[in-house]
Amino acid sequence: MEDLNGTAYVVLGMLGLGARTGYDVKNIVDKSARFFWAASYGQIYPELRRLEQAGLVEGRSAPSGGRKRREFQLTEKGREELLGWLAQPAQMPELRDESLLKLFFSDALPREQALEQLRARREGHEEFLAFLRMVQAEPGGEDPPFVDLILRYGIAYAEFNVEWCKREEKRLSRKAAA
Repeated sequence: MEDLNGTAYVVLGMLGLGARTGYDVKNIVDKSARFFWAASYGQIYPELRRLEQAGLVEGRSAPSGGRKRREFQLTEKGREELLGWLAQPAQMPELRDESLLKLFFSDALPREQALEQLRARREGHEEFLAFLRMVQAEPGGEDPPFVDLILRYGIAYAEFNVEWCKREEKRLSRKAAA
């Protein structure tokens, strides 16, 4: 196995799903994996160059409308690397959620300001849920089964967070009134 980071595997996986350019990779990430693994253009393009140097992808010039453009595809070595990585057990994720961190320390705030942190979390998850439902409703065929699985996970995760925030807002509001 190569010494690759998570973004490299995102790029390899997206190319395996049919992405061709760095722009395509970013676009697919933003509509699918963003809620659990974000990747910026500043990560994707350097990673494409590194993967090409390692022989895991190959690029070719494909100008479009006067714009420079490179399309990439997995090499056999790249496909083997991706499949090898997929076959390995995943490490337990380290959750980093600034909203939860702020809630953890919100006892230092006046109660109404602390509750506003919880409301903001709920509103963020409501927006996220609306986005995921929009993605789910987009025409264009059926997603591969495990891409659909993760979309369903995202929807369930957002629904859980919205309901949890509502329940806790009520509980903490009653406690403050008592």
